[in-house]
Amino acid sequence: MAPVTDPDRRQRIIAVAGNPNSGKTTLFNALTGAHAKIGNYPGITVESRTAEAELPRAGRVTLVDVPGTYSLTARSPDEEVAINSLLGRKGLPRPDAVLVVLDAVALERSLFFLMQVMEFGLPVIAVVNMIDAARGEGIDLHFDALRLELGIPVVGTVARRRQGLELVREALDDLLDGKAHPSPGWLWEPGAELSRDLDAFDAAIREEVRFSLPSPAARRAFALWLLMSVTPHSELEVRPRLRDLALATRARLEAAGRDLAREAVAARYAKIDLLAPRLITRNPPRSHQTERIDAVLTHPLWGTAVFVTIMGLIFQTLFSWSEPFMGLIENGVGGLAGALRGLLPAGFLRDLLVDGVIAGVGGVLVFLPQILFLFLFISILEGTGYLARAAFLIDRLMRKLGLHGQAFVPMLSGYACAIPAIMATRTIDNRRDRFLTIMAVPLISCSARLPVYTLVIALTFPAARKIGFLSTGTLVLLGIYVLSSLLALLAVGLLGRTVFKGRPRPLLLELPAYRMPDPKTVLMVMWERSRAFLTTAGTVILVMTVVLWVLLSFPRAGAVPPGGPDAAAAQSEQLRHSYAGRIGGALEPVIEPLGFDWKIGIGLIGAFAAREVFVGTMGVVYGVGGGGDPADDTLREAMLRDRRPDGRPVWTPLTGVSLIVFFMIAMQCMSTLAVTRRETASWGWTLFMLGYLTAAAYLASLIVYQGGRALGFA
Repeated sequence: MAPVTDPDRRQRIIAVAGNPNSGKTTLFNALTGAHAKIGNYPGITVESRTAEAELPRAGRVTLVDVPGTYSLTARSPDEEVAINSLLGRKGLPRPDAVLVVLDAVALERSLFFLMQVMEFGLPVIAVVNMIDAARGEGIDLHFDALRLELGIPVVGTVARRRQGLELVREALDDLLDGKAHPSPGWLWEPGAELSRDLDAFDAAIREEVRFSLPSPAARRAFALWLLMSVTPHSELEVRPRLRDLALATRARLEAAGRDLAREAVAARYAKIDLLAPRLITRNPPRSHQTERIDAVLTHPLWGTAVFVTIMGLIFQTLFSWSEPFMGLIENGVGGLAGALRGLLPAGFLRDLLVDGVIAGVGGVLVFLPQILFLFLFISILEGTGYLARAAFLIDRLMRKLGLHGQAFVPMLSGYACAIPAIMATRTIDNRRDRFLTIMAVPLISCSARLPVYTLVIALTFPAARKIGFLSTGTLVLLGIYVLSSLLALLAVGLLGRTVFKGRPRPLLLELPAYRMPDPKTVLMVMWERSRAFLTTAGTVILVMTVVLWVLLSFPRAGAVPPGGPDAAAAQSEQLRHSYAGRIGGALEPVIEPLGFDWKIGIGLIGAFAAREVFVGTMGVVYGVGGGGDPADDTLREAMLRDRRPDGRPVWTPLTGVSLIVFFMIAMQCMSTLAVTRRETASWGWTLFMLGYLTAAAYLASLIVYQGGRALGFA
């Protein structure tokens, strides 16, 4: 049948909503071909995402991936985004239909969320996902009973294997064609007192609410949502009249000794308990394998040992597997530089391309293999469900330090990038815990720091040196990640007892079932991260390296002979007289106590644009002033030859450790500052983050370098 085409009709909007771990984003990707990341935690989908899909009859539609949430009660920013997307609040379009994705293994819990959506009178299709996993757990689902009791279309899928997608498309077509009107409303009946309380909101909602709530039942649902969401300390944006009415009603209910959660939440679960025997048959599980594995992986002693072992193996393979690929890229970059040097005549353009663009961008590209391997391991661990077990292990420590267990998820995301990690704090419903997490996230060593760490470790800790079967570089990198985690927890402990005083709430974390990672998802994550890395290299780093090359090359101190005994001295003189050299020279008295010279100072300035720019900056600095033909040297070799005016090497183990400590702590990412400003809506907290991290980085680096020298280290 030909697709329906109506040029005057706007494109239909389908919201995809559901609990975390229900396979919601997997279904979204399968229907649209989009590349949204799939994770095992609430908050992975930190904002609604949209993509287009093609239906057999309705034609092209827009799908909206709503953040995963267990409830529509808007206590956290993530839950507020979900309710805004479903109801069309805050200027968002109201969806024409909602696909509510239910977890077949935990159907009762998913039904709670489905009931909330249905109460708003939205056209709903229920998609029971992961029915294969349910069968493996001995769970039989009765789909005819589900359709009859819920009064809506119910479709079974295994989205990971793309099974059942045609049934979903067919159900959507029927709904959009008007063949089905699945909006049955409430499945439970509030008591007389609660009904009167909810109906008291009707007139105010009619006058104040701009988005469509067409039926009295939908307005009742919105009134209940107000009562459950608006508290005296909530940051929820609600019209003043409705806020005052909600607060006054809550106060009256509390004064009368009534428990709103018992009346509403318990009533929904009472209905679910009543329905469940007709919808689900639970047979004895065929295996207790999950319990046996969890007994080890979540054990305080054995689980921690497994965690440390896994991290050690990852870092060891990061070095051993990526080294051949890094060598290939280094040789390719060197060959390209040599070829251009031979093809182009001497002059400004050749120097800009070879010493600026290729030396700078090429110096960063060489770390692409390590970025890919890092995200390969993270994706596999996440896909198997292991990272949730790691969260369980760490939660005990976090609560002792005064931080909500939900903060583990954003902090874990910080190992990839601080920007989505800070956005993921929206899952935390308490402002104190959310801001405290935001302030600590930049201390987690993100992937942008990896090129810097790898470069410095390769310079100062030779790969051939080993302790046991592990190279010193592996141990140093493992120590960096352990120490950065401890620093983040230390910051949480200190700030939580001073700037952000208060008590955290206990962690409620679902441990997902163990699954084989989806190879397509793993490859998708690697592709997206490598694309983001290459995009950064092609934009920010390219611009920064060109600017730095200009600053390093002008004003000219005089012609530099292309070789001979005076070439290195002449090039060094050129660097010192350049604009960048003068800036570095002015900065040198401040950073010299940390063991840094003016060249490192230039790198630190460049790293404020993005941390990995430091490597590109070193590529330009040593490409211009390495004392020889950069085509014949790798960056690491040129840096190893560098000497201070008194003849001492610039790059010693003590200098390397001092620089690593500085990079571990310092706030050197403008994008992170920008997202912090957006999430806190405060320049004050943004500047506080910049100030305390910069001061702490300088102090820690000073202690390391001067303390090391006092102990006799070089």
